[in-house]
Amino acid sequence: MKIYSLNLKGRVMKELIIHCSATPNGRYHNAEDIHRWHLENGWDGIGYHWVITTKGELQAGRPEYWKGSHAYGHNSGSIGVCMIGADEFSDEQWEVLTNLVLKKKIEYPLLEVIGHNEVSKKLCPGFNVQWWLNKIK
Repeated sequence: MKIYSLNLKGRVMKELIIHCSATPNGRYHNAEDIHRWHLENGWDGIGYHWVITTKGELQAGRPEYWKGSHAYGHNSGSIGVCMIGADEFSDEQWEVLTNLVLKKKIEYPLLEVIGHNEVSKKLCPGFNVQWWLNKIK
């Protein structure tokens, strides 16, 4: 039996799910853009908790204590992270993603880090998350 970590508001944290924005590689977008796009789709705003821009900026989306809206069937116990781009990411993005994942693994020791494509029939995030994780360990 696994005992998962809780955040400050009591949300059980089981997964950190990595996504990509599926926008052209190298084109700058940010959390505000994604928030606007999601509103335009009739959604409740940005579904991710964190966005990593092409410049390596870590931007907040919805607060972690709010249920995400980024991976159907996995939103209630996960943190959603979106890398801007499709399948080519800047060195700055990789560095920020690495630091964020390592920090969240300390904060939530049993957190499983996965790609969106591991829980959905999507190409997102455009790279093999498990291969990448083995490189940074």
